[in-house]
Amino acid sequence: MRGLLIAAALGAGLLGSQRVSHAQSVGLPAPRLLTTMPMGGTVGTQVEITITGEHLDGANELTFSDSRLTATRKLDPAGAPVPNQYVVTIPADCPPGLYEAHVRTRLGMSASRIFSVGTLPEVLQKAGNTTLASAMPLAMNTLCNSVATARSSDFYTFEARQGQRVFVDCASRGIDSKMEAVLVVADAAGRDLVVERSSGAIDYRVPADGKYVIKVHELTYQGGPAFYYRLSLRELTADAVATRHPSTRRVSAFSWPPVGLPEQAALSEVEPNNDKDHVQKISLPCDISGAFAQAADVDVFEFDAKMGEVWWVEVASERLGRPTDPSIIVQQVTGTGADEKLTDVAEMTDIPSPVRVSSNGYAYDGPPYDAGSPDIIGKVEIKQDGRYRLQISDLFGGTRSDPRNVYRMVIRKAVPDFAVVSWAQHMELRNGDRNALSKPIALRGGATLALEVVAVRRDGFDGPIEITMEGLPEGVTAHGLKIDAGKTRGQMLISARQDAPGSFANVTFTGRAVIDGSPVTRQCWLASHAWPIPDSWGEIPAPRLLADVPVSVSGVDLAPITIAPASPEIREVTASEKITILLVQTLRSEFQGASTDLRAIGCGFESASKLTVSLTSDKSEAVFDLAALKLPPGDYLVAFQGSAVAKYRHHPEAVAAAEEAKRQAEQMVMALDAESKKLAEVASTATPEAQAELEKSKTEIAEKQKAAAAALAAADEKLKQATAIAQPQDIVDIVTTEPIALRVKPAESK
Repeated sequence: MRGLLIAAALGAGLLGSQRVSHAQSVGLPAPRLLTTMPMGGTVGTQVEITITGEHLDGANELTFSDSRLTATRKLDPAGAPVPNQYVVTIPADCPPGLYEAHVRTRLGMSASRIFSVGTLPEVLQKAGNTTLASAMPLAMNTLCNSVATARSSDFYTFEARQGQRVFVDCASRGIDSKMEAVLVVADAAGRDLVVERSSGAIDYRVPADGKYVIKVHELTYQGGPAFYYRLSLRELTADAVATRHPSTRRVSAFSWPPVGLPEQAALSEVEPNNDKDHVQKISLPCDISGAFAQAADVDVFEFDAKMGEVWWVEVASERLGRPTDPSIIVQQVTGTGADEKLTDVAEMTDIPSPVRVSSNGYAYDGPPYDAGSPDIIGKVEIKQDGRYRLQISDLFGGTRSDPRNVYRMVIRKAVPDFAVVSWAQHMELRNGDRNALSKPIALRGGATLALEVVAVRRDGFDGPIEITMEGLPEGVTAHGLKIDAGKTRGQMLISARQDAPGSFANVTFTGRAVIDGSPVTRQCWLASHAWPIPDSWGEIPAPRLLADVPVSVSGVDLAPITIAPASPEIREVTASEKITILLVQTLRSEFQGASTDLRAIGCGFESASKLTVSLTSDKSEAVFDLAALKLPPGDYLVAFQGSAVAKYRHHPEAVAAAEEAKRQAEQMVMALDAESKKLAEVASTATPEAQAELEKSKTEIAEKQKAAAAALAAADEKLKQATAIAQPQDIVDIVTTEPIALRVKPAESK
């Protein structure tokens, strides 16, 4: 196909004619795994965990991004599954690290939560460790799974000896927690010795034998289940590298590293190299590791180059997880000493975002994900033979000294390439939408889900990129797109048939291109919010990259509306003609308003007329004026996208099940009442000898009546809850049609 660059530049108009009122919710219910306790386990062990989340109805299976990790339902003494509890087996061959955990639910596979696998023995936090007197003892080389206490600190104690090197590491944000950890090492009396408010780690040399205290609290003293952390206490040798708990990667990290880059740089910066009198000589190409270790650190390198050479410079620091903003200036150096003259050749700063991102962190005028980076990919063109000086610094580093602020700088001849990342399509609303929600690819029957796909191009690569998704569940199709030459944005449309069975699969999501005559395939990363945020005015979203791409189908719940071309066949049209496409609509819900407007999405169709969709009819028509669009001959895919407000009923089948359960409970009550009445009649004429046995039967029936009445009350309450949940609720959500295939033929010559 000539390609589908589904330009999601929908702006404020994504809602079409719909308006969002405060009575409406945004986004149909989606399953989300929010917490596991504990948050991980030790290699070669089993661990019992308890989960919580949103819309986990029918949760029956816990899966992981690595098949070596397995989970089974925890059973009670009677052999029945315990709700929301699982036994996770971590085999001895499972590498330590971070894994995605998902729960399979009635609505499909949930959004994920990080599950950590380590080598240290693990314990659970002792309740009430909020004072020095109630501090929890922590053995050396142990990890504790904990939850921050609101408006307080959590206290731990440990024994240490003089000269011992102790490393205290508090993992929180990097494992999806909302917690900004503050870490303190104190003496036995609780007096602070070292305070760390930003990194969450303390490398401490023990001054004397004795007991020491660790205090942990959230930066603003928030607490509760969402503010969990993993606190490790380790002894390190004097020369050991203090490795941190593994951490998730920012969305910007998808473009690092370049393919084929060695794990370690070939060279390291050598201090002092901070000015013209202390430069570090290098030869190109090169691969250098360094650090913005001192406040206002400037690292200076010099190299010789020939006229006509073109060098590409790439720097990673922010993409390595550091709070930095690298900046480079390259100058030609002529003369020496007092006669030295510098001529600017290139200045390099940020890798721009492939798309305009949200200006407020959620979804006002762009996606709440930033695929750009303060790191650098830039070009240096050599106009004259000579000596050149490169200076690299951190624009944020003027007042801080932190040797952990490392960077990697690669200078190479052009190696054209690309990297791609994707996320669930966001809503761009002017009013009423302040949420930043994780959106798992959990499809309702008849639904089409849009993923936004963006590319960072490397070293001048400007060709088209095909996006593909393979290994999909039964009944699901992915409508691939081509990011056209020079473009950076598109969409992938994933559709489930109305009768698609409940299923899931971890799919292969890739970008493919031809570079210098050879096919190139790159992983397309999926990004999501670490935590669903209903109101971003009060909380900053934290999107990250995911380790897998699970696609699932509910098999029960259906989309409120399906819009698809009446025929899946490619429609042929001449470049000078108009064509009308019949769209078939399946309505499974009532909607607010009689119609909604959808915009055309697809390379070359951005200016096509809008599609007005009737929300009371079973069909609509899309009209394309090929003369006005001026598309060159070729094959195209085009779809329409906007939104509608559905009166959505959540889990309506639960009402029928609850009604049946209540009916059976009522029948049991009636049967026991009848049996009790009959027994009373028998007792009225029974002999004195039989009365004792009858009294025993009366007692047994009375107990059964009491239990049946309680069961009826519970069934009645469950029916009330199910009925309330299933009440129609106004929910605005994105509506995407299935794509239309067009073949544009050349206009007839006159």
